[in-house]
Amino acid sequence: MVQKNVTLSIDEDVYQKYQIFCEKNTIALSKSIEKFMKEKLSGGDLV
Repeated sequence: MVQKNVTLSIDEDVYQKYQIFCEKNTIALSKSIEKFMKEKLSGGDLV
């Protein structure tokens, strides 16, 4: 699988809290976002 680098605009406070959450739970931030996107796509949430 080819990886794609992206730039996102996210509320700084939300990002920092989520980053800490990921660190405490040994979760790769990018992988958690990728998993979220895959779940949305497989759930038929496309408009």
